[in-house]
Amino acid sequence: MAEELRPLPGPYEMLDLPDLGSVTLKISSWERGSILIHPKYPGAPAEKLIEAVRVHLMPGVKDFPPQYYDITSKTLNAQLLPFLMAADFKDYAYKIVKHGVAPRARFTLERTPL
Repeated sequence: MAEELRPLPGPYEMLDLPDLGSVTLKISSWERGSILIHPKYPGAPAEKLIEAVRVHLMPGVKDFPPQYYDITSKTLNAQLLPFLMAADFKDYAYKIVKHGVAPRARFTLERTPL
């Protein structure tokens, strides 16, 4: 990570979609931070610090707590962060569609007015 980010408190709620899965988020606030993960793939380090964007959701978006998602995809965050940094980010819904499977998955992001 280029900059030092504060650890996000648990519990973690990773945004995990299947291939061609989608979700529409209405975001009330957001924060950047880091999450300590324990990768399971062969040759992986015991633990790894990764960057995450936690998006807190407006009421009614998600049926169960916690009312946020932790987004760890670098390519998705590169698309999403410029929108979140705008003063009017709360005025939009963000539809995310996953294409493919990790580690080569990519995402499309569509922003529509509420």
